Amino acid sequence: MSDLTVSRRLADFTGRGYEKGRGRLVQAAWMLVSGTVFTRWWCPARVRVVILRAFGAEVGTGVLVRHRVRVHWPWKLSIGNDTWIGEGSWILNLEPVTIGSDVCVSQSVLLCTGSHDRRSPTFEFDNAPIWIDDGAWLAARSTVLRGTRVGRGAVVGAGALVTRDVPPFATALAPRAVISEPAPQSTPQRPAPGTEAAC
Repeated sequence: MSDLTVSRRLADFTGRGYEKGRGRLVQAAWMLVSGTVFTRWWCPARVRVVILRAFGAEVGTGVLVRHRVRVHWPWKLSIGNDTWIGEGSWILNLEPVTIGSDVCVSQSVLLCTGSHDRRSPTFEFDNAPIWIDDGAWLAARSTVLRGTRVGRGAVVGAGALVTRDVPPFATALAPRAVISEPAPQSTPQRPAPGTEAAC
């Protein structure tokens, strides 16, 4: 066993410094509404916006929230005008997430404000907010981690992992697949009679 394994004791985790922002009754109500209505395909997009606002989110006009979008705490979410949140995206906002206007958050994007201090014996939180500025585009399956800002008009490519600020109008791309030359095709040989069982 490593020293880290021996010294870490998750049973002593306290969650100190983390404020959920609402009482247990509101938290439970959100979990119920989120799981039974908000994420469902049949819930109209305009109703999702109404639900978010009812639970304390700041949401501008013309915002489109697709189905299967997960929001951890709506009261820690701010969205500007004419922004799109794509199907299956997950806004894991233990801390505030601020999304500007004319932002496109594509399918299955993860915005994760939560983390843990790897040096803490009790694995305490190491959380921080996220800011997505006006006109940014987060392409499908990209991930933005806590404490980062995606600048105005910036593009985060499909599958990219953002761990530090992306400057305005910059592009952050994931490594592309390396495509090798096709292997030469050979004509399959029939096994000699009586050897089929050995194949």
